[in-house]
Amino acid sequence: MSTTLHRAHHIRIVQSRQNARVKELRGAFARASRTASGLLAIEGEHLLQEAVASGLKFHTVFIQQGNEALFQHLEIPEAADVLVLPPEVFASAVHTESPQGIAALIHPPAFALDQALAGPRPLILIAAGLQDPGNLGTLIRSAEAFGATGYVILPGTVSPDNQKTLRASAGSIFRLPGVTACEDHLFHELAARSIHTLASVAAQGQPLSQCDLAAPCAIIVGNEGGGIPPVILSRADARVTIPTSGQIESLNAAIAGSILLYEAARRRQQS
Repeated sequence: MSTTLHRAHHIRIVQSRQNARVKELRGAFARASRTASGLLAIEGEHLLQEAVASGLKFHTVFIQQGNEALFQHLEIPEAADVLVLPPEVFASAVHTESPQGIAALIHPPAFALDQALAGPRPLILIAAGLQDPGNLGTLIRSAEAFGATGYVILPGTVSPDNQKTLRASAGSIFRLPGVTACEDHLFHELAARSIHTLASVAAQGQPLSQCDLAAPCAIIVGNEGGGIPPVILSRADARVTIPTSGQIESLNAAIAGSILLYEAARRRQQS
């Protein structure tokens, strides 16, 4: 492997599946959670590029032999260690069935609830019981696209560290302030800041056209099948329903949340 462009990196060839770093990567992917030292596992050129663009600190980069060109396209911070693995060792550690040739352990961003609720006119996404990681990632991506100030994960929701969530977010999860919070603390902070809470429901909510999305607000999106848990729904200031035609009973959670976030952005641009 040519190291001409990356002399400052500490590059090693590792042959064993039992290497400590390889085992750490494998464990992080298997548990869909951070390592004991708080590192996050990511895979694929696109997600690594998003992490670089977001200014995140890299701990270790893992390259499958034969895919060195992927690394040369990325401007990985020089402090990162680089391990080159045989294909079978790389495949044993990563998450996907068809390995993408490059992975990393990174230091994830650290956000506080105050950051997610900040600004003169906050717009917050609240995930309450979402179970599909793709839906959560898509919602986080939409939240960034439509100018949300942040997102909050309530108990019972899939982990934002899930690999499908990370991929679906397309890097937004690295940039948009997001936290996990308990219900009582979150609603206390929302009330203290006069942030209106709107619960997305399939039926019997206020029509979307009648909801004030231009004011400071938090949009609550619930479970794909059961909706928002009753205890959360009871604490919302209002319920909103997106009108549909035909025989459609409800929209996909990610689609419904994205429509509400878009509508909030549109009205804020007009006000």
